Amino acid sequence: MANHLVDLLWRDHPGAPDGGARGPRPKVSTSQAVDEAIRLADDGGLAAVTVRRLGARLGIAPNAVYTHVGSRDDLLVLMADTVRARRAPRPYATDDWRGRVRHVAEAELALYDGHPWLVDVTDQRTAFGPGTIAAYDQQLHALDGTDLTDVDRDAALTFVTDFVRAAARARRPDPQAVDMAASWEAWGGRLAGYVGDRYPLARRVGAAAGAAMDAPYDAEHAWRFGLDRVLDALSALVGRGTGLP
Repeated sequence: MANHLVDLLWRDHPGAPDGGARGPRPKVSTSQAVDEAIRLADDGGLAAVTVRRLGARLGIAPNAVYTHVGSRDDLLVLMADTVRARRAPRPYATDDWRGRVRHVAEAELALYDGHPWLVDVTDQRTAFGPGTIAAYDQQLHALDGTDLTDVDRDAALTFVTDFVRAAARARRPDPQAVDMAASWEAWGGRLAGYVGDRYPLARRVGAAAGAAMDAPYDAEHAWRFGLDRVLDALSALVGRGTGLP
């Protein structure tokens, strides 16, 4: 039987229990199981992370997986915390809070780009993990020098990270995606016939945006535009100095 999740999250801490089980040494460790699950997810998404498949990759019976992780949900929490723990934090290179928050956002996006499955792990118990806590502490320091209260600092960081998660989800490769340029070339004339003169604003704005981005949607443009607006919103809050309403 596996330890409690909080003990598994802190399994490398000197004070963590060793399991206390007598008998032969386990063939694999919890960390090895988590590492293999991360590789499965990186290759095939969370759907690829099954107890049966993980056991086969580790060379153990599926039921034996549960001696290392209490459940698949616990495993996902361990995976999410592990990838955060392994990301070496870079020191902030500027004294400007906007630059530091931009650094936080870009680092978060890079983490999601490297592990696209991470956007689907929404279990709030990740907050108990050492990797997540360390990341949270470093990210909070991005707002040093502002006059935000502790509660507002937390809310401001959540505002940023929620935006990044949404942007990462939009950028994630879609295996079912179609070639919109080819579809437009093939269907544009027929679509114009169906739409006619209705929705003139949508036609005008869509045409202008499509010409500017050379596509119906540009994830990079959406990211830059959205992050700038997030920073603008925080700037108003920081400048007001009275916290959230």
